[in-house]
Amino acid sequence: MEFSNPVLLWAGLGLVLILAEVVVPGGIVILLGAACLLVAGALTLGLVSTLPQALTLWFISSMALLLGFRQLTQRLVGGDAHVDNTDEELDLFNQTALVKADIGPGQQRGRVEFQGSEWPALGDGSLITKGTTVRIICRENIALVVEPLPSDV
Repeated sequence: MEFSNPVLLWAGLGLVLILAEVVVPGGIVILLGAACLLVAGALTLGLVSTLPQALTLWFISSMALLLGFRQLTQRLVGGDAHVDNTDEELDLFNQTALVKADIGPGQQRGRVEFQGSEWPALGDGSLITKGTTVRIICRENIALVVEPLPSDV
């Protein structure tokens, strides 16, 4: 059996894309499938007859459907949309770390262990010795700026 009927090809592709929305949620694939079904309908009615015309109609109808119905399909279909904190400075602030190499005096860098990794660290100008638990104030380039916890002073 030869698949040379363009109406069946466009309709089949449209149905496959619509069903693929179950696997690839987000509301875009279903609109591309609907555009394929529009092309199949136009081929059936004789409004288009050649492949370039069909591809042009598919492209234009896809864009129109995406621009017109994207918000509606996202609400109906859903998708994976959540907002995370993107300010890494807030994630660091007030966390504790352990000094691995003396920090200071002055602007002399030391090292701290934070979240399983070692980081270069700057202190408040005083000497912070190895083994001290410190609080992270902020980050300056790749170095963490720390101060000793009051219980360790």
